[in-house]
Amino acid sequence: MDITSLLLLGFAALGIISKNSPVTIAVVVLLLLRVLGLQQTFPWLEKYGLTAGIIILTIGVMTPLASGKISLDTIWHSFLHWKSLAAIGIGMLVAYLGGRGALLMGSQPTVVAGLLIGTVLGVAFFKGVPVGPLIAAGILSLLIGRG
Repeated sequence: MDITSLLLLGFAALGIISKNSPVTIAVVVLLLLRVLGLQQTFPWLEKYGLTAGIIILTIGVMTPLASGKISLDTIWHSFLHWKSLAAIGIGMLVAYLGGRGALLMGSQPTVVAGLLIGTVLGVAFFKGVPVGPLIAAGILSLLIGRG
């Protein structure tokens, strides 16, 4: 067994130990692609996987609006309460950081490994959610002046 597969198995073990199914499922899918000889999908996943993931995440976040659980009245009132205004501001900041992070990850692939390891460890040991690499890269871009 090669070192890449062993590393992926280690990440799968962290996902299982931390009871984090998104990490476990993602790693198992990647391992299956390797075992089945479908490595030709990796360039496509590298190029479009992030965009596809963001689309799916956005669909999930916007579903309450589409289903009618969040009304136009609720949206209007979000501009009248300080917590909602803070949420809007933080949402804008996170979107900005995510954009910087996407640029950094594209221009400096050497930081991607560290971001991935940090995210998986954060998920495994701090009960986090694996949406952090873009934001982490955005914060990193502020620190190193890239993006």
